[in-house]
Amino acid sequence: MARVMVVGAGGVSRVVTHKLAALEEFDEILLASRTLERCNQIAQSISTKSIQTAQLDADDVPQTLKLLKAFRPDILINVALPYQDLALMDACLEAGVHYLDTANYEPPDDPKFEYHWQWAYHERFFEAGLTAILGCGFDPGMTGIFTAYALKHHFDEIHELDIVDCNAGSHGRAFATNFNPEINIREITQPGRYYEKGEWVTVPPLSVHQSIEYPEIGDRESYLLYHEELESLVKHIPTLQRARFWMTFSESYLTYLQVLQNLGLTRIDSVDYEGTPVIPLKFLKTLLPDPSSLAATYTGQTSIGCHLRGIKNGRPQQYYIYNNCDHAKAYQEVGAQAISYTTGVPAALGALMVANGTWQKPGVFNVEQLDPDPFMQRIGSLGLPWHEVIDQSSPFAEV
Repeated sequence: MARVMVVGAGGVSRVVTHKLAALEEFDEILLASRTLERCNQIAQSISTKSIQTAQLDADDVPQTLKLLKAFRPDILINVALPYQDLALMDACLEAGVHYLDTANYEPPDDPKFEYHWQWAYHERFFEAGLTAILGCGFDPGMTGIFTAYALKHHFDEIHELDIVDCNAGSHGRAFATNFNPEINIREITQPGRYYEKGEWVTVPPLSVHQSIEYPEIGDRESYLLYHEELESLVKHIPTLQRARFWMTFSESYLTYLQVLQNLGLTRIDSVDYEGTPVIPLKFLKTLLPDPSSLAATYTGQTSIGCHLRGIKNGRPQQYYIYNNCDHAKAYQEVGAQAISYTTGVPAALGALMVANGTWQKPGVFNVEQLDPDPFMQRIGSLGLPWHEVIDQSSPFAEV
């Protein structure tokens, strides 16, 4: 039996906590966040196990350390803001607790989606005999595990990878983001980047796009973005010659986003408002709907997967692996929409893989560095069934 501490109390945390409560291997669960009321609301929605709650400022290492020493968890699951990754890793090192998150560290004043800050912790976690798993959501997370599974079972070498992320759902709001508005908008307004023949190619934000067909959904216009798992995948799979990430956006969403940018409301630098410094994006976040509030009315599906090309037994091989998730079914099960669901389920299972020793080894690791088989064997029964298609022709045009 294992003990687990979850930090954060948003939509993803709700899914993680529900899934942990359904796993018999975890007998004690502590949910901690800056807002205790949100922790209590999640805890009260779970009837199968008693969930402990606590108030926590995750930026405060001594406060986190005190809570870790009092509760003594086997692993901490970080589903708070990516700004807090390093502080929580520091606390885990000092307390002797394994660590797992779903998004890489990002400096608050500089929107850089890079792993090098966390990779720098490898020796410290190795020497402490502790495991840190980075990016164990869906993308990043399942996309890396899908790629590792494909390499183990269907390829001798992977040469090309296209990660595709489609949200074909509808929540009925004029404009809303599916996860933390601040993080979401910082991500998609950055220049696009993709990996090509050993170099990173940068293009203007949302300037490269094409129609891609998604299972059970159909064709959707998809835009090339930079996403952090590209950085780790090209490092850990050295045969990759090209790696790209694509995400769908509606025309209405992009129009709203363009207006917000033109007005300066997506800026992350401080501006003066009647003598008070204000960061426009943080102000905008307070005006937009809370992503967790979208769940009750969300309909439609998400479809996220990997198109891979390479060689097997000396012959060209094409392979597609994906998951579709239904918003309404996710809400019916755990009270969250599919974006939160697809992120939270892998995090809960990843924590179990560490706690039961399957993925437990000293150091800092991205998920594609770990054995994908035990994870893939269990993720379907937890609510994320996956599907594979071999020798499917590529849907991608050249950039």
